[in-house]
Amino acid sequence: MASHRPERVSEAIREVVATAILTEISDPRVQGVTVTRVAITSDLRQATIFVSLMGTETEQKQAFRGLNSATGFLQSRVAARLQIRYTPTVKFEIDEGVKKSIAMTKLVEEALAADRAAHPEDSSIVKAESDTED
Repeated sequence: MASHRPERVSEAIREVVATAILTEISDPRVQGVTVTRVAITSDLRQATIFVSLMGTETEQKQAFRGLNSATGFLQSRVAARLQIRYTPTVKFEIDEGVKKSIAMTKLVEEALAADRAAHPEDSSIVKAESDTED
């Protein structure tokens, strides 16, 4: 029987870190940060926190540096919340999933626009069908 404890602990870490980033970190570099998920080892000793960073590439690098400098503070928040024997060591990684999904959406929209431009007679039919579905 599989234990759900790592899942519960990773969700608790995600909540604590996300809340602390929003409300407690006063570092001006840490802006536009979203905690997407947390991966934790089965022994609960190491937690990898995946974050999505908004802004320009320079702002993203600064935000990531700010997060890394706040690791000790965030780990202490996790320790206070979890109250388990060993507090997991925390490290951050950038989650590229959000960027990839935005890029994929843009590619799909461009392909649809190109298709509509190549077949203008079909696009009016598609538009009429989508209008009646609403």
